[in-house]
Amino acid sequence: MMAGIVPSFRWTFSLSALEHGAFVFGGLLLYVLVTRISRQRRPPSAAIAWVLVIAVVPYMGIPLFLLFGTRKFIRPSRAVPVWSALNEDQASPSWATRLLAVLSVPPPTCNRSIRFHEDGAVSQQALLALIDSAQQHIDLCTFIFSNDVTGSELSAALMRSAKRGIRVRVLLDAIGGLRSTRSQISALRDAGVTVRWFMPVLHNPLRGRINLRNHRKLVVCDGETLWSGGRNFASEYFIDVDGCAAWPDLSFVVQGPLASQAQLLFEHDWHAAGGRKSSMPHNKPAVMNVTNGVPAQLVPSGPDYADDVMYEMLLTAAYQAQQRIVAVTPYFVPDEALLAAWCIACRRGVQVILLIPARSNHRLADWARERALRELVRAGAQVYLFPTMIHAKAVIVDTELALCGSANLDGRSLFLNFELMTAFYGPSEITWLATWVWRHIQQSNPYEVREPSWWRDLMEGMVRAVGFQL
Repeated sequence: MMAGIVPSFRWTFSLSALEHGAFVFGGLLLYVLVTRISRQRRPPSAAIAWVLVIAVVPYMGIPLFLLFGTRKFIRPSRAVPVWSALNEDQASPSWATRLLAVLSVPPPTCNRSIRFHEDGAVSQQALLALIDSAQQHIDLCTFIFSNDVTGSELSAALMRSAKRGIRVRVLLDAIGGLRSTRSQISALRDAGVTVRWFMPVLHNPLRGRINLRNHRKLVVCDGETLWSGGRNFASEYFIDVDGCAAWPDLSFVVQGPLASQAQLLFEHDWHAAGGRKSSMPHNKPAVMNVTNGVPAQLVPSGPDYADDVMYEMLLTAAYQAQQRIVAVTPYFVPDEALLAAWCIACRRGVQVILLIPARSNHRLADWARERALRELVRAGAQVYLFPTMIHAKAVIVDTELALCGSANLDGRSLFLNFELMTAFYGPSEITWLATWVWRHIQQSNPYEVREPSWWRDLMEGMVRAVGFQL
């Protein structure tokens, strides 16, 4: 290179200030069009976060929004229940069954039996026995299917059933399923088990977004028996391993028509995983006759429903409750509206009790919850910290409703994930769940409000800004 000659460089990609501004404006316009045309409601924190990302770092924000920003997989139309068609001789549905009917979830059912499992080893043995006793078909859906002792025993049971001629289908979430191994899946398929991945990381973007994960846990045998709850299929949810106690969790087995409804839900998810669109069937509201069985109702929620079912259920419960709201969850990151509803419930005399782990397995979620916990306690709620990780998810409202299943009390479960809760209306089931929570509260310490330092308050605010993705 000759001395005195300064080489000149020209960026292959450069925009003037005006062009950059136009690009940012186009990105924001795209956000408005996508969210408004598809009528996607989202929490204010989520909307603000996306707008800031698109405005500040548009060249990253716009592609990220196109990949992760869509919140609904399909938008089925709402079914409007005709209440006059109900039998006038029967009692009107409670606020819960009325709301769920409008939200087009399956109607309440009366079942032969419902048995809860608080002990992980007992739950595991019940599940294995259920699989071994199946006569026609077994359908399993889960978020995590680990290649450990528990996963191996479950795989062996599924393969035994497949080899004796039972149709066995396994639906695994593609992200949660990363704990599965290739050899584990190959062994299942070689034995005759059909395995399908729900929304793989690399897939047609028209068939859903990467951040819409299937968090439902269910096993249906012969359309007559349902195993469900909050447990993933990994050892920490069932048994003690390497000196570490299993996480406290809940699952249950239902015999009755609730299982056939769960079968339909699995079919819907199975077809969605295969790339074929299907909409949830609209169900007419049903009035329960509690003299003929144990009343319960499936409460699915997620991108496959027009409404945010579980979120609207919790909001309504906060304003309908008269005596108590008792909740247990591993992650507590509510949006502003739900937090305000619970604070208002406290101020009007409702006893609000929350049980959470002192430290969960997701540190960011623990940071994001602090502001909500301080506000809730100041409003009069009682918050208890369980000394170890607790993974159960349950909400009890007065003495007329208890919810148990897979949904956490955070933005991801309430707005993004495919989730499955079950509503229990029988006094025995409600009492059992309330007693279980109370026993664990007695082993916990009350949460004490401490004013954060300025830097911690700043960090909490930053983490909470993306709390809907945690």
